[in-house]
Amino acid sequence: MTSVAVICDWSLLEPGLTQTINSQPDLRVSAFVKSIDDLAGELNESEIVVLINMHASDQVASEQVGRLYQQGYAVIVLSTSGAQSDAVLCIKAGARGYLSWQADDSELVSAVRAAASGRSYFGASLAGQSLPAPPPHITSRERQILQLVANGATDREIAAKLNITENTVHTHLDRLRRKSGFRRRADLTRLALKYGVLESYSTEDTDGS
Repeated sequence: MTSVAVICDWSLLEPGLTQTINSQPDLRVSAFVKSIDDLAGELNESEIVVLINMHASDQVASEQVGRLYQQGYAVIVLSTSGAQSDAVLCIKAGARGYLSWQADDSELVSAVRAAASGRSYFGASLAGQSLPAPPPHITSRERQILQLVANGATDREIAAKLNITENTVHTHLDRLRRKSGFRRRADLTRLALKYGVLESYSTEDTDGS
């Protein structure tokens, strides 16, 4: 089951969006909030965030995507703008999906499933346009591990710090290497610097996973 948080400041959209997502056997809405700050105040285990951009400028929307990306969420933007330039800004900031406001329910569901499986999904309105590859999706646990790698911790020390097994540490590191194409620990440290992991790292959620 994939948990989805929706950020939208227009409450009239809540029933329809919730129904669209909850009608799928593998998806559920775990939070519906008006802002990123409201999401931070929620105790939720959402993996995917659908960010509804009704009024914000493209620059503001991309900054919001960047904040969510640094928190470890896979972000899908549903925007009133179908402009390629707006989509590019959001994708470079970390969006895994970008849909026009005119997208139908099936496109939204497909985008959520794609993001949940580590893939990207860009709506039909962007078909045939040149788009950049989004940065790799780094989960909150992977960010914690990257931070500790950057600080010089061994796999055993990381396991002890996060209260997980060494095998779990190895699994997360293998995933990071596959996502990034980097093999050496020094390269993973550069990855952490490039995507703001060192600045956004939090010691929360240090129970086993």
